[in-house]
Order: sequence, then C-alpha cells, then structure tokens
Amino acid sequence: MKMFDLSGKLAVVTGANRGLGLGMAKGLAEAGADIVCISRSGKDEKAREIIEGLGRRFHSIQLDVTELDKIFPTIEQIVRDCGRLDIMVNNAGIISRHPAEEFPLEEWHLVTTVLMDAVFYFCQAAGRQMLKQGKGKIINTASVLSFQGGILCAPYAAAKAAISNLTRALANEWASKGINVNCIAPGYFDTDLIENLKANPERSRALLARIPAGRWGTIDELAGAVVYLASDASNYVHGHTLAVDGGWLSR
Repeated sequence: MKMFDLSGKLAVVTGANRGLGLGMAKGLAEAGADIVCISRSGKDEKAREIIEGLGRRFHSIQLDVTELDKIFPTIEQIVRDCGRLDIMVNNAGIISRHPAEEFPLEEWHLVTTVLMDAVFYFCQAAGRQMLKQGKGKIINTASVLSFQGGILCAPYAAAKAAISNLTRALANEWASKGINVNCIAPGYFDTDLIENLKANPERSRALLARIPAGRWGTIDELAGAVVYLASDASNYVHGHTLAVDGGWLSR
C-alpha cells in the first residue's frame, strides 16, 4: 500500500543492533527505508546482515547515548553524510531493579539519562533538521509503565511516563510544522530486558497470566506499529502513545 511505503527514506534508530530496536529497524527496512544504527557497543553485524539482506543501505555509528554532548554532532554528521533525516526512532534502553528505599543514586541517574535526557536531545537535534525540511517523523519508545508504576524499577517507570508526556509536548509545538511526534508503548517482549523476570518462575507465571494474549511479544511484532507511525498513513496522528502489549493495559 502506497501510504506505508518508506522507499528513499532514512531512518535513524538508537539501539537497532538488538532487541526491540532490531525489530523496528527490520520493519522500517522491509517498508523501504535505509537504516542508521546507533549503538553503544558498535556490534551490529546481525542488524547489518538483516538490513542489507533486504536490499537497504545500513550505516553504523558507535555512541554511548549518555554522552549527551555528542548527540548533536552525531545527528549533524548523519545529515552531512546521508543528505537527509526522515525518521528518528528513540529506542535505546536500560533498566535497573532495586527496592525504592535502596535505589542507588548513580543508577537512578544512569537510567534517567538514557531513557529521558538522551531522548530529548535526539528529539531536539532531529527536530531542528526536520524543521528545515518541513517534515519528519519522530517515534519515541515509551512502555506500559508509562501508565503504571511497576515494581522495583522507579526510575524506569518515571522516565517512561516522562517520555509519553514529552511526546505530547513536542507534538504541540511541531505538529503544525510538518513533524509528527508519537511513541510506542511496548508491553512484555521476549528480550534481554525481561530475562530476570523470565528466570523467576512465579513472577513469570503471574505476568503471563495477566497478558490477555497469553505470551511474550516477539520483536517482529513491533514492525507494524513503527512503520505506521513512520509513514504517510499517520500524517494526522500527533502526540499519541500506541500500546503494543498483548492486551496488558486492557486488564
């Protein structure tokens, strides 16, 4: 369908080398977009193989997103090298679990820097370029914990709630200027972020029992949502948080 076609578009995806980011990058490439992968490790051989196997261009940038002062130069370099920036997907994530009364301050700062501060800087840097172009799509990664408090992950829940509202705030400013800012709120997907939950049989059973779909999500099941929000099909969608959660929030 033509409105979902991303041919000739350039998508920047943070954390596209694995997990949810890889699933989203693959979906965007399947729709026709070329991909720039920003990752801390720079180990993105699997992503490169998948994206190039689909006939798309793949560019790799190694960057720790906590180095906030490097975000603007990175986006500027991408625009110089590739000539455009059509889609910005803020996906890089981290989680740390401790009882709230014992949460180490340095871990609070690390989680909120990755999940909130870096996301704003990427939005700001990409937004400046998109304002020059007169159009663009920014997709942030929220969470079902944007709506709920969660357990043992106070900074994660706080930051993900902030991302949902940041998305609305940016949409209020940029919607009239041709930029769509939205976010996806994944539920429990089978990635390394939930390995500790899966390793706890009691907790795992309780979580699965609460998901109407009755299973963990797979990374490929984010493709439809990210392609929709990156495409012309969502041109009148602004400031929305789209849950992809197996029905979790319906319970």
